[in-house]
Amino acid sequence: MGASTMPRAGASRRGRRQRRAMSDINVTPFVDVMLVLLIVFMITAPLLTVGVTVDLPQTRAEPLPGQDEPLNVSVNAGGEVFLQDSPIDIAQLGPRLEAITQNNKEARIFVRGDRSVGYGEVMSVMGAINQAGFTRVALVTEFQEQAP
Repeated sequence: MGASTMPRAGASRRGRRQRRAMSDINVTPFVDVMLVLLIVFMITAPLLTVGVTVDLPQTRAEPLPGQDEPLNVSVNAGGEVFLQDSPIDIAQLGPRLEAITQNNKEARIFVRGDRSVGYGEVMSVMGAINQAGFTRVALVTEFQEQAP
């Protein structure tokens, strides 16, 4: 029989190199976790916006469907007017809305009036918005559950 080309058990492997330990960091799991966290924060950040505290009246009407994010104009219990979270004079409300919406008169605007504020004060805010040319204005209420 001829000589075998297979190394014997216990023979050294002279022709092969020893593999060194890999000292690189695998960043793929890190990137995956960061992307998931980015998505979570992108979804939850708009939900964490803090608004003006307003005690809204209640109604049984269903919410209006809509695709774009509306602007909020609020009237608090003291009769102060707020655009989003910033206090604003009612005379400056129209020009500020035009600047924010880039003169898009179809932008949705939600008016939130405190329950204790007079009807006339909320209507003066709606009048200022309407005078600026905005037509998609809605009053915001809290949904009231029906008693069984």
